[in-house]
Amino acid sequence: MSTGQENSAYELIGKKYAAELARQHIKVNLKPSLGSQQNLQRLMDPDSGVDIGFVQSGSTEQDDAERHGLISLGSLFTEPVWLFYRDVHDITQLNQLKGLQINVGPDGTGVPQLFKKLLSVNGIEPADLTLGRLENTPATVALLAGTIDGMVFSSSPDELLIQMLLQTPGIKLFDFTQAEAYSRRFPFLSHVVLPRGIVDLGRDLPPRDYQLIAPTATLVARAAIHPALVDLFIQAATDIHGSAGWFQKRNEFPTANFTEVPVVAAASKFYKAGPSFLQNYFPFWLSSFMERMWVVVVAVGALFIPLSRIVPPLYVWKVRSRVYRWYGQLRAVEQAIEDVAPLQRQEVYASQLGRLNQIEEKVNQISIPLSFAEELYGLRSHINFVRNRIVGLQQSASP
Repeated sequence: MSTGQENSAYELIGKKYAAELARQHIKVNLKPSLGSQQNLQRLMDPDSGVDIGFVQSGSTEQDDAERHGLISLGSLFTEPVWLFYRDVHDITQLNQLKGLQINVGPDGTGVPQLFKKLLSVNGIEPADLTLGRLENTPATVALLAGTIDGMVFSSSPDELLIQMLLQTPGIKLFDFTQAEAYSRRFPFLSHVVLPRGIVDLGRDLPPRDYQLIAPTATLVARAAIHPALVDLFIQAATDIHGSAGWFQKRNEFPTANFTEVPVVAAASKFYKAGPSFLQNYFPFWLSSFMERMWVVVVAVGALFIPLSRIVPPLYVWKVRSRVYRWYGQLRAVEQAIEDVAPLQRQEVYASQLGRLNQIEEKVNQISIPLSFAEELYGLRSHINFVRNRIVGLQQSASP
């Protein structure tokens, strides 16, 4: 899993995913990165060893994502654009940044590309100001030291640097008063509000509402990732990002919206209808196995329908064969007493009566269902009928 810079929100949230999946005995190897753009490059490179990562909305186009076999597991949270600057400047519009030194971070973060788009709609060329390429931590040190005028990064408020800068004297947050206009010009941006007092209610920080613009963080994976892992990450995303936050209501995220990467069907279904019945009542491994076995069940059912017409007659034949096979021996006894010479009759009759007794003894040991008892009792009566016949012949043959 490709995450982000040290102490960044991506890094912190990546650790939460690793902990969630560890409960299901899945080990997630976290791979630090510069940020969204580098995560996207790794996902597009099949030799990078990265299967999943955080990508900011607006970083790619749908055609490119489909061509590289990428899927989205949903949008996770908003990542406002934070522009912090020293209070020696009074900045109310982005075109007032001309001539200043503003750090936008390395190219791998995705912020440079985004910030250049914002500058362009304000009629500012990148050459009109100095854009720094420091990572967030050293850039924060430089801002506090006064060696740069401001810094820009896009992240959730979970990032420790943001919470620290919001409370640092001498550092101001830029108010995007035209946030709604930006969100109309760039569909991947949302207009969000940093509420008054959200940082510290006791100290009333911030002292007023701030209008911000925000792309969203998206969980992007390669299409070849195992479906069971997709389900695990979707459930983990719901547990991690489903609570209320600075910019979202409870259960507002994760969602299948705000992403240009095609959303996998399992994620859309989960965010719309919630976990399946099986996932609510069975362990993940069992519910996942049962849900993926439905194809086999359908195939077996299709095979069972014609078999259901054959099995009952086979069963009846199998039970009745336990009875009917003795009729062959009973017929053999009758044939043995036919056309017997007068001098041999007593001997033959006696031997066949003995044979008949043996047959009856074995028949009495037959076990069959009660529904077939009629056949068994019929056999017994036929044995008795043959016995009476032999006894009658034996008596008539006596001198």
